[in-house]
Amino acid sequence: MSESVISIQNLDHYFGRGQLKKQVLFNINLEINAGEIIIMTGPSGSGKTTLLTLIGGLRSAQFGSLRVLGQQLCGSSAEKLTIARRSNGYIFQAHNLHGSLTALQNVRMGLELHKNVSAEQMVSRSIAMLEQVGLGNRLNYYPDDLSGGQKQRVAIARALVAEPKIVLADEPTAALDKKSGRDVVELMQRLAKENGCTILLVTHDNRILDIADRIIYMEDGRLVDNNNAVVMAE
Repeated sequence: MSESVISIQNLDHYFGRGQLKKQVLFNINLEINAGEIIIMTGPSGSGKTTLLTLIGGLRSAQFGSLRVLGQQLCGSSAEKLTIARRSNGYIFQAHNLHGSLTALQNVRMGLELHKNVSAEQMVSRSIAMLEQVGLGNRLNYYPDDLSGGQKQRVAIARALVAEPKIVLADEPTAALDKKSGRDVVELMQRLAKENGCTILLVTHDNRILDIADRIIYMEDGRLVDNNNAVVMAE
């Protein structure tokens, strides 16, 4: 049996305080194993992005248990969350590239937090990663000179350059046309399998559901029929 890299039990989450306090996640229970590609889908406002940010240590989990790579994140200090984030790669709907940096410099940022990587290694690994995503001839291009699909590939390279154990992707194909979106998720799928990392991907894009090992559905802050999650055929 595969090892759980993400283990969530009875997780509740609230926004706001006092009279404005509103529950947004209800009794979430979820196990994700090493190397799995999981797609999370469901209506807008159902809590998908909130759950993704909690798993990623971008905000602190409040009630229940949330273990990521063996570390309990529920009630964690800011320092512990910062350390936890170093094991993750993030890909966002808006690629979030820095316009004043080249493709190479943007990817290199994915290694800046890793003190054990020398400046020379940062450059060589960033170049190798951009070559892997098919942008070896665009190293010194700025985001404004790249297409939407190329920007998202730079974002994928940045997310994967540090060889994260978990990749968290929030609507990575939303701004892309059908072919670019397909290229991007197939690239994520291939690189994840090669590097043995786990992917949790939030999407509304029905065109990419087939890359998943498992699909989970969220509605009104609850995982729906999680025990009967769809398992895609090989």
